This record gives sequence, structure tokens and C-alpha cells, in this order.
Amino acid sequence: MQSFFETHRYLLEHLGSPVRRELMNEIDWNHRLIGIKGARGVGKTTFLLDFAKAHFGYDKSCLYVNLNNLYFTERSIISFADEFRKKGGKTLILDQVYKYPEWSKELRYCYDNFDDLKIVFSGSAVMRLVDQNPDLKGCVAVYRLDGFSFRENLNLATKNKFQTYSLDEILANHEAISTEITSQVRPLAYFNDYLEHGYYPFFLEKRNYLENVVKNVNLILEIDISYLEQIELKYLPKLRKLLYSIAKTAPLQPNVSRLSQEIETSRATVMNYLNYLKNGRLINMLYEDNESTKKPSRIYIQNPNVYHSVTHGNVSQLNMNRTFFLNQLGYRHEVNVSKVSDFKVNNALEFYIGDDAMLKKPLGANEYLAHHMLEVGEGNRIPLWLFGFLY
Repeated sequence: MQSFFETHRYLLEHLGSPVRRELMNEIDWNHRLIGIKGARGVGKTTFLLDFAKAHFGYDKSCLYVNLNNLYFTERSIISFADEFRKKGGKTLILDQVYKYPEWSKELRYCYDNFDDLKIVFSGSAVMRLVDQNPDLKGCVAVYRLDGFSFRENLNLATKNKFQTYSLDEILANHEAISTEITSQVRPLAYFNDYLEHGYYPFFLEKRNYLENVVKNVNLILEIDISYLEQIELKYLPKLRKLLYSIAKTAPLQPNVSRLSQEIETSRATVMNYLNYLKNGRLINMLYEDNESTKKPSRIYIQNPNVYHSVTHGNVSQLNMNRTFFLNQLGYRHEVNVSKVSDFKVNNALEFYIGDDAMLKKPLGANEYLAHHMLEVGEGNRIPLWLFGFLY
């Protein structure tokens, strides 16, 4: 176990965590079993290490362990956790639990039998932690970590500490909020950069960002989706082709027959693949009135960075803006297809994305224009960038 403590200390000493993620403030850290889900590349490992350093420093009562370590081909989570607690351990952080067989059963055992131990673990976005693992029902608190919001990216770029705002606060007070923010920084000067390379934390690395995004997408397809959904690797080219076809035409009204012909597979398989891509946080599927049992009415790429990289930048500004709005709003709110606007939010609010020229009529009481070139809005016209302050 000593080697794990040495690795833990080394990781904390070399931790590059320049911005505190908003999720850190939202988690109830008193819970004894906490699961952090998130797509590959959004910074789950850094988040876990940041939690360890902020709450425990180098105290040995906390230990980070990556279950991808070959040591755990012979050592069980249960015996390791038991030894750790007997040596004074209080909080065990387990990264990449899906690499370990029967992980959910062993975590449940630890929860039921080690009431003096807290376990925080990370999992892939593809994992349905409770639905697929009934052992965890009633004992795990699950949270989702997404990529950087525009606010988090802007704070990092400008060394500011702008706070988050709820959707209700933005709708009611956006003029005052945007006036305060623009008195300190020009958000539009950073907005397009964020759309291209600001969502994933590896924009901080001195490597080609777009190549990193493409690499990340392929790892999601090859490992997260193929491994967890048990798809044979020979079908991987069809999955990749489907994603590329969506990206070229997004946002699209899906024609399942056409897609099945294009990737040479059945309609049922196409629907399965679409769900895999959604669970892997590569696409968003929207429905009318949230009737998710039906065929989706619209499909979007999940975030602007993936959209930009997969299409090599061959995408309109309007579609990038729509993708941004859906990505930022979808983190906390229900977003559906609207019959009158671009999006219906929380089954009540209508949102148009663009500028005044695209409006065909005056905005109603529950209708809003997310304007892509406004610094400060007025009435129901709200700067698009401000919706990046929701988390």
C-alpha cells in the first residue's frame, strides 16, 4: 500500500488544477458513497485529485487509487479498502472503476460493512450507475462532471472569479448581470475561441487541441462505448461513420432508413448506435415534449469543440451557437424541440438563437432571443454568451 501513497503524493505535487470546478461546491461530501460520472476528457481524474488536495492535503487519511492498475487483477477492492481503513484511512478515491469486474457488488459490500469509510469513485458517462447496477440502489449519490462551461473557461483566461447564475436569475436580471461582467472583461473576445477549443481541459496542454479532441472521440468510441456496451470492434467503423454523418448534417431530423443504408446496418441497430453515442456524450437527441421513447426529432453534436473538430471547422456560426446553447442549458434543464422556436426549455420557455433579423414577429412573454453579438441585452433579448454562466 505504501507505493500507492507515494503515487498519491506525487500526483498531488504535480497537480495542474488552475480553476475550481463548480461541481466541487454542489456535491454533498458527507455522503459515504459518491459516484462522479463524466465523458472521457472532461477532467474527472483532475477533479478527484483536486478534491483530495483541497480537503486533505497530504494527510494519509485520504488515498487516490486508479483501478486500471494491474495490482487489482489479484487484489479485491474489499480487502484493499479494509486494510486502508484499519491503517487509519477515512476516504478512498477510486478512479476508473469500470475496469474492475464486479465493482458495484464490492462497493456495496464496503458501504454496508465499513461505516467508517467514505468512497468516492469515477465512472464513464456511458455507465448507467444505478440502472445497470442494482447493488448500488439506495446507497450511492451520483453527480455528473461536464466539460468547462464558458464561465469556467473565461475565469481561467482572464484570472477573474465570476460566479454562476441560475436560469431564472439570467432571465430576470440579465441586463445588470451582463453589465457587471462586461465592466471587467469583453466576453465576445473569448467566445469563438471557447467554441473551438475551450470545453475540454486539455486546451491547457501544449499540444494540438483539435487533434486531441479527435483522439478523445476515438477513445470514447473504441473503449468507453465498445467496451461497456460490448460491441465487437469489427463494427466500430460503422459507429464512426454514423457520428461523422451526423456531424456533417447536424442539427438534423434523423431519417433512420437513410442512416441505416448509409452505414449498411439495420434500422434497429442505428437506433442502438444513436443511444450509445448519446450515452457517450458525443451527441444530443431532442424530442417533442420529451417523449424519449420515440425517434428523436433533432440530433445535435454534444458540444461545439467536437462539432468543430469532426467537421474540420466546416460548420456555420449559427449551428455552432445552437450547439453551445443546448450544451450549456442541457446540463441543468430539460430542452426539447419547439414547434415555434429553436428550443423549448423546461416545457415552458421558447428560445430563438441568432439575431433580430431572423425574428418574424415580436417576442411574447415566454419567448427569448439568445443574441450572439450582444454584450448587454434588453428585455427578452439576452446575450448568448451569458448562458455559459449557468454552471
